[in-house]
Amino acid sequence: MVDNRTMAQMLQAPIEGYEDAIVVPPINANNFELKQPLINLVQSNKFTGRQDPHNHLRFFNKVTSTFRHPEVPNTSIKLLLFPFSLDGEARDWLDKEPPRSILTWDDLVSKFINQFFPPSKTTYYRNEIITFYQKPNETFNEAWERFKGLLRQCPHHGFSELHQLDTFYNSLNSNDQDALDSAAGGNFLDKIASKKVEILLKASAKVR
Repeated sequence: MVDNRTMAQMLQAPIEGYEDAIVVPPINANNFELKQPLINLVQSNKFTGRQDPHNHLRFFNKVTSTFRHPEVPNTSIKLLLFPFSLDGEARDWLDKEPPRSILTWDDLVSKFINQFFPPSKTTYYRNEIITFYQKPNETFNEAWERFKGLLRQCPHHGFSELHQLDTFYNSLNSNDQDALDSAAGGNFLDKIASKKVEILLKASAKVR
């Protein structure tokens, strides 16, 4: 097809492609407004691309949960506010996403996590969880807190609660395993997941 535009027309700046990546569903509610104090609160803990993206999402979800409107879904509020929570490298990432390419909150979370917590990092943390062991001279509580920290750093690790608890038990030294067995009234590994959680909580509280 022949392009009949003049050179001047071809050199003109495009008039399309300036739309935001995030598509916010139409909001038809009366008297809906994002208050500046809420925006300020979101901006008080900006994500630049260097912090833990999971912690950022936890903070963001906590902040946005404080604002409710009976006619506006919370996910729409999140889509509106999320750009205000980014800065630096993270803001550059969002600005470079194709226009109208993020249609839902779940879509935004998925792209955000994949960008700042790539699959290679997930693999690393999964391996750290699988191969976890109690360090020499590390107390039961110290090991338990460190193990929970690994799980928290990679919440999409994919391990069931039962697998997590058995992995932790198997990582312990013989004295701490014996203590859990004693608290369980038998082999800790034979108990159901909910019972194991109860035993671990009591054990951690007992040695504080």
